[in-house]
Amino acid sequence: MKVALITGRERLELLEFDTPVARPSGVVVDIAYCGICGTDVASYRTGHLHSPAVCGHEWTGTIRTVGAQVEAVREGDRVVIGVAPACGRCEPCLTGKPETCQTVELQFRGRDQLAPPHGGFARAIAVQADRVLPAHPGLTDEDAAQVEPTAIAYRAVKYSGIGLGDVAVVQGAGPIGLLTLQLARAAGATTVVVVEPSEHRRAKALELGAHHAVAPGELAKTMVTDLTNGLGADVVFECAGLAPLVQTAVDFTRRGGVMAMLGYVAGEASVDIASWISKNIRVVASVGFAREDLHHTMSLIADGRVKVSPLHTRTIGLSELDAVLADLAAGRADDTKVLVDPRR
Repeated sequence: MKVALITGRERLELLEFDTPVARPSGVVVDIAYCGICGTDVASYRTGHLHSPAVCGHEWTGTIRTVGAQVEAVREGDRVVIGVAPACGRCEPCLTGKPETCQTVELQFRGRDQLAPPHGGFARAIAVQADRVLPAHPGLTDEDAAQVEPTAIAYRAVKYSGIGLGDVAVVQGAGPIGLLTLQLARAAGATTVVVVEPSEHRRAKALELGAHHAVAPGELAKTMVTDLTNGLGADVVFECAGLAPLVQTAVDFTRRGGVMAMLGYVAGEASVDIASWISKNIRVVASVGFAREDLHHTMSLIADGRVKVSPLHTRTIGLSELDAVLADLAAGRADDTKVLVDPRR
């Protein structure tokens, strides 16, 4: 079976793997679609390699076989990739913090002992049965392939504590930013400002419900100042993952507000700590999601409060993945979310 894996800087290889077999506590899933994540693009661009299981981690498909010990799902079930419930045994769980369960964290990073040897850029994959959830019947396969990134945004918005009537700023209108703006509105924000340099992505943000979409710089600062009577935003979501924008996010935040970090910033960021202290801001860093977040996420997509289909710009086969990753890494593509169909 051919599997696409990023093996170095600007290098993707189609490697041969044995046909997957289900462990007694596992399943084999025939993959319908796997989304290209910003993590995949960054890994291709920089050569920073994650666990092979993370290379293509936004997938959905249909269960082909189940192990002898599996009861929660059956052959033929349509499923999405997720994480197991909190284990209840590790130190965070035993001290009342299951949201930071070590077992779940290892699974999310593909570092657990039973992690698959590759990700979802393949015709099929064998995983532990507790890693999959039945797909909401109201979702298409294309929708289901975007549940995982939506859950990333869902958890960050939940952690931020955003409430009714709040003003939110979203930095970056990539897939995570576009999902975050919708979830912020669903959580009660009455004004959402998206700050994004790309005109195409600003237009997409407005299409998906942003009240304002503006290029970064003085115009953005003036807009947020005017909309908040000089106070600043109640919550700022940093979704771009660029080091200089960490301080910019704080600059947009009101005194006593929240700066939530979703974008993964590699390397060091220069910040003005005095402004953080004087503003008495709360910083929330969010990564991953919990199993229950996936259920809530699927419901939000199914009832239309979060729209993922406008993010899907095209579908490709495995043979096209190298060229598309190269274009995305170089900034030559206008795509928002590309799905890979390994059956092509």
